[in-house]
Amino acid sequence: MQIRGNQNHSHRIKRVEVGKMKPVYILGLIVAVFCASGMCFPNPEEAQTDDQIQEEQPGRINQDSSAISTSNTDFAFKLFKTLASHHQNKNILFSPLSISIAFALLSLGAQGSTQTQILESLRFNLTETSVTEIHRGFQKLIYSHNLPNDMFQLSTGNALFVDKSMELLEKFQNDSKTFYSTEVFSADFQDSGLARQYINDYIKKQTQGKIMEMFKSLDENTIMVLVNYIYFKAKWKTPFKSIHTSEQNFFVSEDKIVQVPMMNLDHLYTRVFHDKELFCTVVELPYKGNATALFILPDEKKMEDVENSLNPEVLEKWKNSLKKRQINLFLPKFSLSSDFQLEEILPTMGIEEVFTDQANLSAITRQRNLKVSKVLHKAVVDVDETGTEAAVATGIEFVLYSAMFSPEIITFNRPFFIYIYHEEIIFMGKVVNPIST
Repeated sequence: MQIRGNQNHSHRIKRVEVGKMKPVYILGLIVAVFCASGMCFPNPEEAQTDDQIQEEQPGRINQDSSAISTSNTDFAFKLFKTLASHHQNKNILFSPLSISIAFALLSLGAQGSTQTQILESLRFNLTETSVTEIHRGFQKLIYSHNLPNDMFQLSTGNALFVDKSMELLEKFQNDSKTFYSTEVFSADFQDSGLARQYINDYIKKQTQGKIMEMFKSLDENTIMVLVNYIYFKAKWKTPFKSIHTSEQNFFVSEDKIVQVPMMNLDHLYTRVFHDKELFCTVVELPYKGNATALFILPDEKKMEDVENSLNPEVLEKWKNSLKKRQINLFLPKFSLSSDFQLEEILPTMGIEEVFTDQANLSAITRQRNLKVSKVLHKAVVDVDETGTEAAVATGIEFVLYSAMFSPEIITFNRPFFIYIYHEEIIFMGKVVNPIST
């Protein structure tokens, strides 16, 4: 029986007032809710990862990382196209990496066609990449994200909240900790109010208070909740100055104009590419450290054409074509929050069985009637001027060019796309209306 779970309610993120300087906050969260189903399986074998846990072997780390990167990028664009088709003319923001990590972790406990569906839908070629190599790749990725960094904060984590009556299989518990640094917490889902508060408090803490109340309620049949979070906080390498931010028009559509706080940075020396084939302009804004944001501005009336053309090859072409030049940049200051119930989306991408009574999650627990009832994803982004302490030091980088020629003016005053990446695409989105929450 398909269990209908709780309705997720967004926590409204207030737009930062013009004049205040704050870092960029970006948050991705995915929550999978597990409920009892009516299907039983025979006694399981050990989780079929096609190899036992092995020590890292020299020479294989780069291979594992390459497979992860390629598949994550393919999955990101496939999911974006699917979300865009379901949410036309609306803001879209999500973390493909958060979703990939959560389902890769889930695949540790899946067997047979359930596991195959999950991994193939994440765009892994199982004839070329073994299951263990996939988990090793995510292990390295999570480790690198959680390394201390003085320039920006990027943290990734997983947690399982398990009903106190449920016992995880030792192999699943060990593998989830080894590969995905998963924390396991016991919860009393019979007291749904207490369990809900317990999970919400954990999410609030790990997201630095950006998501205050993920759950309003829990389904009465819930016995396990899987949480993945990604928290990213960074400062622009060249910050905007709040005194230059002013209210300007943003053309949502031909018949709708809104006023937005428009940031301005003159004589910015950064990498830009004008794609004459796809009719768009790509602007790279690096953060301190080695994280980067790409802003893609389609030419007028070309938004749909650019959206339909988006794929990994196009992104790679843009990255390779960027050239440093001087521009005067106008970019909206915005706060976006998106919520998606992915159990309605993922089956169209091939992840079907895990939501049905045919789900084979028998490598998680000896309890055989387990399936996923809800997959809730929430992403939050605040983009503003960012960082007063760097304004003077970084100003020299571009002031020297100001008298040489008149910089090109690039104004993001109509719908645009955004990619934020650090080794992988962490967040991607479409901004149709910067003041719509």
